[in-house]
Amino acid sequence: MIRSLLAVAALASLSVHAQDDDLLGLLGETDLGPEYTNAAFKTTRVINGHSLENTAHGVLDFKIGHRFGFVNGGINEFFGLDGATVRLGLDYGVTDRLMVGLGRSGFQKTLDGFVKYKLVRQCDAGCSAPFTLAIVASSSLTTLKQADLPWYAPDREDFFSHRMGYSFQAIIGRKFSEGFSMQLNPGVVHRNLVGTLDDPNDVIHVSGAARAKLTKRIALNAEYFYVLPDQLPDVYRNSLALGFDIETGGHVFQLHFTNSTAMFERGFITETTGNWADGDIHFGFNISRVFTLHNPKRPG
Repeated sequence: MIRSLLAVAALASLSVHAQDDDLLGLLGETDLGPEYTNAAFKTTRVINGHSLENTAHGVLDFKIGHRFGFVNGGINEFFGLDGATVRLGLDYGVTDRLMVGLGRSGFQKTLDGFVKYKLVRQCDAGCSAPFTLAIVASSSLTTLKQADLPWYAPDREDFFSHRMGYSFQAIIGRKFSEGFSMQLNPGVVHRNLVGTLDDPNDVIHVSGAARAKLTKRIALNAEYFYVLPDQLPDVYRNSLALGFDIETGGHVFQLHFTNSTAMFERGFITETTGNWADGDIHFGFNISRVFTLHNPKRPG
């Protein structure tokens, strides 16, 4: 009798363990899949340019970019605080790999849009990808009145296509540690209309950015867009920006200094006129606020 009871208890115990294993399998705890690296950069922008990060699936990111005037304007311009250029943008994560965005800038009254896709995602576990690779395609359209266009000439017809510019770039980056990330982003900017026949429509750049974490909530960012020689007139400079990320709950607040006025690729890569050595530096800030519009992990 005792032997029979022990046998029944053993069978019941095995049955309970089997049910637990089945339940864990249904919950997905037996195979969690790849564990992708996150937070190489705290937002989808380093400062002016794109970072290797995307907004998550179903998340809307509202961005405000603000640049004061050049600090060398002196006390008469209150060291740049009297003038400002603003960009308002909305970025959305279509999937965890694909995001799209739209923006409107005061600089040349420009509309811009982009598509960004991660081909490869750096992995901490479950796969072997040692870096992230993303591609970004963007376009811009100036809506200035014809007489205010930089290329305006009384005898030149104003075609819609003249107002368009395009940018294509690859972003190759890695989070080396909890405190340091770096990326390279070579690319090309295409301008439908240029100033003279000697100016190329396509401008090639080899650029990069880095982030160093200083404290739990503060990080130092830097980015540099190097345009290959003999492509732009001497009046234009390479874009350089330095700044700090400050995390404040649902916001990421960025304070920075840059010689670029524009906040879209055609503008800050091919039309930056500020010279750091002469004090042509903008103080500015970016604010990022995210809203979860759809959670794919939650039913309904």
